[in-house]
Amino acid sequence: MTINDIPALNASLNALATVLISTGFVLIKAGHKIGHRAAMLSAGVVSAIFLVGYVTHKVLKGMAAGAGEAVHTQFGGEGAIRIVYYVMLITHVMLAISIAYLVPRTFALAFQGDFERHKRWARVVFPIWWYVSVTGVLVYFFLYQWWPTKA
Repeated sequence: MTINDIPALNASLNALATVLISTGFVLIKAGHKIGHRAAMLSAGVVSAIFLVGYVTHKVLKGMAAGAGEAVHTQFGGEGAIRIVYYVMLITHVMLAISIAYLVPRTFALAFQGDFERHKRWARVVFPIWWYVSVTGVLVYFFLYQWWPTKA
C-alpha cells in the first residue's frame, strides 16, 4: 500500500459507514434494538478507522511534500462544478468537525441508558453523520475520479 492508495481506502470506509448508519436507522425503526446497537457501534468503529486513515494520509503527504508545500489535493474541475464541489466540501468539513463531538455524545447517552435523550440527539445527529459519510465518498470521487488535477 502506498500513500496514493489511502484515499480510496478512506472512501470505502466512508461508504461502509454510510451502509452501517443506514442499516442502524432501519433496524431501530423496525424495533430491533440489538441489531441497531451492533450496526451503529460498527459504524462508529469504521468511522474511527477512517479518521486514523485520513490523518495518516495528511501526515504522510505532508512529509512527502516537504516544508512549506501544500498538502491538500487540488480540485481539477472548472466552472459551475467547482462551486458545487466547494460548497459540498465546506459543508462536509464543518459538519465532520461537529460529528467528532456529536456521535460520541449520542453513543454516551445510549451507554448510560438515557434512551430518551439518546433518541432526541440521534434525530439531529443521524442526518448529519449520514451526510458527512455520503459527502466523504463524493469528495473522493470529485477529487480522484471525476475531476482530478491535470498532471
